[in-house]
Amino acid sequence: MAATNRSDVLDKALLRPGRFDRQIYVGTPDVVGREAILKVHARNKPLAPDVNLAEVARYTTGFTGADLANLLNEAALLAVKKNRKAIVAQDILDSVTKVIMGVEKKSHRITDKDKQLTAYHEAGHAIIGYLAQPEEPVHEVSIIPRGMRAGGYTLYLPNEDISYNTKKQMVNEILSLLGGRVAEKLVLDDISTGASNDLERATAIARAMVTRFGFSDKLGPVVYGTDPSETFLGRDFSQGRGYSEEIAGQIDTEIRDMLDAAFEKDVEILSAHMGKLHALAQVLLDREKITGEEFIRVMQGDELPPPQTPVVENPAPESPVSEASAPAERPKRRSKSAAKSAENPAQQLSFDGMEQPQPDETPSENSDQQ
Repeated sequence: MAATNRSDVLDKALLRPGRFDRQIYVGTPDVVGREAILKVHARNKPLAPDVNLAEVARYTTGFTGADLANLLNEAALLAVKKNRKAIVAQDILDSVTKVIMGVEKKSHRITDKDKQLTAYHEAGHAIIGYLAQPEEPVHEVSIIPRGMRAGGYTLYLPNEDISYNTKKQMVNEILSLLGGRVAEKLVLDDISTGASNDLERATAIARAMVTRFGFSDKLGPVVYGTDPSETFLGRDFSQGRGYSEEIAGQIDTEIRDMLDAAFEKDVEILSAHMGKLHALAQVLLDREKITGEEFIRVMQGDELPPPQTPVVENPAPESPVSEASAPAERPKRRSKSAAKSAENPAQQLSFDGMEQPQPDETPSENSDQQ
């Protein structure tokens, strides 16, 4: 028995009958599988009555078994830090964001100008996502830095597992990715490096639509070139593109037309909802982070209650969680790559964010949130 992520590059001698002649694909679990895995890892952890593992399984699309184990371990740690004897639903929700995006950096100092820029950037993402991607509701919007590079983020959680993506869904995802850049341009009359990752992801989706999925009316239902990710052991790094320079120019033109059309559509949408854009950005400046329910209330024009000042509790002399129920060790943090890829966008949770510039980078190399 053996395991590999690249069965396509194995020597044929290994795959002959009597050797490794049977292959079993193990993908990410579906909602039923995720619930069963959560039940296994929750056996030695006290759960509050408000925790519904079936609901947790619904909004953890794309999580592997290891991710789900890490999720419950992080939730247990949060419960211990807050002096609770059981894991509540909010601990699990907070852990989902932590596993995807990394740890919050509340002590990180941000100038008022950068904070305003991030607030409008994330507000643009959230509003476009709310209007263009109803199948992926907004779960959380934050302008608090997280992880190594995320200066803010808008996190979406899908309502159900998706096996295939349609052309309309991919176009709407491009609209959502460009919402942050458009909001900056409309409100601040300037643009920043914060959208570089958004632009990279939007371009990758548009290129896949044209060259791999046959979604271009001008170029037709044809696959152009090979998947660049297939370059691996045993592959020729110098292999050709498989199409002429003339076709390459048409591909570039079609990608540019797709992105330009999406940008203009975002300008139209945000211009029509400028009042909501200002209102949401102001809420983010006041609260720094809002939930999906609070976001919906802002979009519906409802007033939010004043933010509650967190009460600092004195730590208990002894850990309220029993030794048997506490996690044996602190789990390793998962990398914050959660954006949906252009190849299989249904396999991962999606988010849009503004990435912070790194000290050793030049301004032109800074990329946006993720």
